[in-house]
Amino acid sequence: MTHTPLIFKKLSALLPVFFALVLYSSFSVAQAPDPRKGVFSAEFPFQSKFIEVNGHNLHYIDEGNSDGDTFLFLHGNPTSSYLWRNIMPYVKAGNRIVAVDNIGFGKSDQPTDLDYTFQTHYQYIEEFIEKTDLENIILVIHDWGSVLGLNYAMENSSNVKGIVMMEALIPPAFPTDNAGFFSSFRNPETGKELLIEQNMFIEGILLTGAVTRSLSDAEKDVYRAPFLSADTRFPIYVWPNELPIAGEPARNVVVIENIGKWLQESPIPKLVQYADPGVMINAERAQWMVDNYRNVEIQFVGYGTHYIQEDNPQIIGRGIVEWHRRTF
Repeated sequence: MTHTPLIFKKLSALLPVFFALVLYSSFSVAQAPDPRKGVFSAEFPFQSKFIEVNGHNLHYIDEGNSDGDTFLFLHGNPTSSYLWRNIMPYVKAGNRIVAVDNIGFGKSDQPTDLDYTFQTHYQYIEEFIEKTDLENIILVIHDWGSVLGLNYAMENSSNVKGIVMMEALIPPAFPTDNAGFFSSFRNPETGKELLIEQNMFIEGILLTGAVTRSLSDAEKDVYRAPFLSADTRFPIYVWPNELPIAGEPARNVVVIENIGKWLQESPIPKLVQYADPGVMINAERAQWMVDNYRNVEIQFVGYGTHYIQEDNPQIIGRGIVEWHRRTF
């Protein structure tokens, strides 16, 4: 009888792990039992509110001291206002905190007749700000929320007091080092299979590779909740196709280029928080922003990749408060 050598049995068992690491090499960080587990809360200790915008309901929270400064938290793909839950309590002391779920995300409506492009998302955010009477805003922005927020600041500078950004999709993050990684998502056939059928952005990136700690089951359930079936995941699929890579889509290339030019000139105080190794913003890119953009301060917030709010909310929250105290 022929016996398979033990070494080959071990290697065969490791093959699935190897291929998973190759697929998510741009994001993956090995996860081990995390001694910080008890520090993070899965609770969302804020009262949910809803407002009708363009005929659909957006979910948001609006709490704190209306006599203080107004902080508006904007998320990206595929998260929601839940991403900010462990950061907002730091900022809430003495200030007004507002966080909104983008249309199609979180607890906001998921209309099936929208294209979910950047331009559509921006219309909803701009209208939301107007309907909730947000004035003299300090933006706290991440991922696609950074493009939404910076585009708003560029077009409404008189209504923006300050900007805090992390893992922002702005120059010098584009041309992105992860263009190859996103190519499978931007292919109509493989993209729909991965993002809609397999729910890869939730299961393979957010919950597996792009957070360095192990999220609790309760946290995972919240992130999964808006996208439990394939017919709810079209908004997730659209965002990678909106990335301005290799000149397409051209309309978003213009948006990013204009934001870059505006950042060079705008005197609005800006805080860039970055992690190591980061994905969009690392130490080198953060320093580039200091050297090339106007009125920028940078803060290192610890070890993390893309969804750094889930790894270092205490450092991020305290950093925002300290910057705010010194700046305004």
